[in-house]
Amino acid sequence: MSIKPKQGSKREKKDRIKWRGHEIVRIEAFSDAVFAFAVTLLIVSLEVPKNLTELLNSMRGFIPFGICFTFLFMIWYAQNIFFRRFGVHDIYTVVLNAILIFFVLMYVYPLKFLFSAWMIGGGLAYDDTRPSEPIHVFYMYSGGFACIYLIFALLYLHVLRIKEDLELTAIEMFETKTSLYQNMLIAVVGFLSVIISSFGVAYLPWAGFIYIIIGPTIAIMHKLREKLFKKKFGLEAVTEGRLAEVAEEI
Repeated sequence: MSIKPKQGSKREKKDRIKWRGHEIVRIEAFSDAVFAFAVTLLIVSLEVPKNLTELLNSMRGFIPFGICFTFLFMIWYAQNIFFRRFGVHDIYTVVLNAILIFFVLMYVYPLKFLFSAWMIGGGLAYDDTRPSEPIHVFYMYSGGFACIYLIFALLYLHVLRIKEDLELTAIEMFETKTSLYQNMLIAVVGFLSVIISSFGVAYLPWAGFIYIIIGPTIAIMHKLREKLFKKKFGLEAVTEGRLAEVAEEI
């Protein structure tokens, strides 16, 4: 998963934050290795089928694998963009990144179990004498999901604390805050899922459905932030994507 972005790439040019990290350093290389290991954990139980029946049955397992892989890729990509943007490798960032990849590894099995049970088993099967079992699964899944995005929020918050060292412009600070708010909102949805699931097994469908609001909520947040951006920096900053220093503090 180690991808070295080219300077002046399309993604970099569209970003309102100047990319300060272009070289893959050891903290990122280690993170890539952990993500690769996490993907291995997702697929390790998929055995080579011996006949057509087993092949058809095993293909059903690739659907939840694809969903889980997509989730992991989104997390990896968010981490990659953070390091490309700021290139920070201080002790605080290293510790937060270590906690992040720890939660990624912890998140893999609940993620795989939940989607496998849903896509293949038709739902979470559990012993009637132990109704708390599916609730604990949601605790692990939603709790891990929320903690991962909370860590991303803390990483962006740390960047704002060291804005002088990074020489962030006012536009870059605005975009950093936008990323901070986005990750906080996603984390809040995860924690809400934990709270809803704590009410009992009957509420577990709602604990899952609540993730649907992430897309619309983030879209509304970005729309409001874009309006505020135009008000503070003018239409020229939006259309040209300039990163010039703006004296006005956000």
